[in-house]
Amino acid sequence: MTRRLATSVLLTCVACFGILGLVLGLGWSPKLGLDLQGGLSVVYQPVHKVSTSQLQTVVNIMTNRANALGVSQPNITTQSGVGGKDDVVVQLPGVKDPQRVLSTIGTTAQLYFRPVLCGAPPYVGPTVSGKASATARKAAAAIAKALPYRVPPACTGAYSYTSAYYVASGSGQGGYQPPAQYIEDPALASYRSTPASLDERYRNQNVLFTAPGGTGAARYLLGPVQATGSIIKSAFAGLASNGQYVVDMNLTSSGSGVFNQMAAKNYQALLANDLDGRIISAPVIESSSFNGSAQISGSFTQASANKLATELSYGAFPVNLSVLTSTTVSPSLGKSSLNAGLAAGLLGLALVMIYTIVYYRALGIVVVLGLVTTAAFLYGLITVLGNTSTGLTLDLSGVTGLIVSVGITVDSYVVYFERLKDEVRAGRSVRASVDKGFRSAYRTILSADAVSLIGALVLWLLSVGNVRGFAFMLGLSTLVDIVTAYVFTRPLVILLGRNRIFTEARHLGVARGLALRSPEVGP
Repeated sequence: MTRRLATSVLLTCVACFGILGLVLGLGWSPKLGLDLQGGLSVVYQPVHKVSTSQLQTVVNIMTNRANALGVSQPNITTQSGVGGKDDVVVQLPGVKDPQRVLSTIGTTAQLYFRPVLCGAPPYVGPTVSGKASATARKAAAAIAKALPYRVPPACTGAYSYTSAYYVASGSGQGGYQPPAQYIEDPALASYRSTPASLDERYRNQNVLFTAPGGTGAARYLLGPVQATGSIIKSAFAGLASNGQYVVDMNLTSSGSGVFNQMAAKNYQALLANDLDGRIISAPVIESSSFNGSAQISGSFTQASANKLATELSYGAFPVNLSVLTSTTVSPSLGKSSLNAGLAAGLLGLALVMIYTIVYYRALGIVVVLGLVTTAAFLYGLITVLGNTSTGLTLDLSGVTGLIVSVGITVDSYVVYFERLKDEVRAGRSVRASVDKGFRSAYRTILSADAVSLIGALVLWLLSVGNVRGFAFMLGLSTLVDIVTAYVFTRPLVILLGRNRIFTEARHLGVARGLALRSPEVGP
């Protein structure tokens, strides 16, 4: 019996301090959340009510974007919002350049394929005479800005881009070269460029956007949307046989047919990829049929080809989003929060340990050893979960949950020790009480911990954001308490209760902790 008890205590210590030694040896540390490490937090809300699957697609795309940028452990989830709409919550801890990351993962418009109808010159608003005052010029500019947006008309006459401007080459990759006098339709000079925010509204009408560099035209007039980025399965940059960088696209099973129809309509003409009101490329369609894949060629560098591939792969949001809130937490503020949380936790532990030793004597030492063992195991487990595929992050609410769990753990010890007092007062010896008292106390411990587990589970299922971190850490600590109470506390107290040195010690004896006048170990 004694050997089994000692083995249980020893194996528990090996497991708890073993996982601690493992993570320290690997150089791992807990992955800290946004409020402890600093970073970026953004909440996006769909413009219209959407399905859960569509919102999950947005989460997956944003996660891919964040991973492509090298962001460590991005936390992108959905939560219930106002008006029956679910929101997308983006938390990126440790981001050093929040605005750059936000501009990449937060491109909320869909990717559209629009035909290029013709070129357009820069916008020319209402003008005033050269002798006009500065005030008059400002007034004219304000009037031009206040004018309502007008949908641009179709191109006039020979300015329309047609396959007649396609020039084949011996390499098999042709170009698109309209005559210089037909590069831009002057009739479009009086039409403002389409605001990016109106791209979705006018998806079935013509729009005017800035042309990509080196095309000869200042702007492009694009026709109605013929397909969205949902037809693209993946895209990646590579080298063609001529040594030039290209972007290869793999199409979805349903998107392959859509792309073939679109290619037939725009054969040997320009087809623009429109993302968030920005033309990211406008390649020439050089085939009328594609077998589930397509290739974009041009004057690409490695960087520009990789950038285009990323935008094509991760730019196809199935819904339009608006930024509800955007918060940047500085690393210094996160460090202050972490230091405050650690100080509060250590102070609480110290006070609890001192109190239990003063009140329960040698049994108080059991509390200290139990708390240290539990802390070692929780630190190791949280670190492992944070550095593996689970990606668990520890935030301030989680630290709060761990601090609260100290009280739950200590309550288990108090329940056991107070039950020992009742057994001793009933006339039993310390030796007989330590085992019988635990059997009665453990039922109470299980009942109390069950209440904590139910509360943590309800919080986890019904809450969002940081509250879930509190619920998870509280539930995890409660489960650990249930196990350690049986495999560590019980055998250690029984071993001490059977040893006269610990039982009858003058100042720290178990008997003194149980307030006995004449300690008796028993047979």
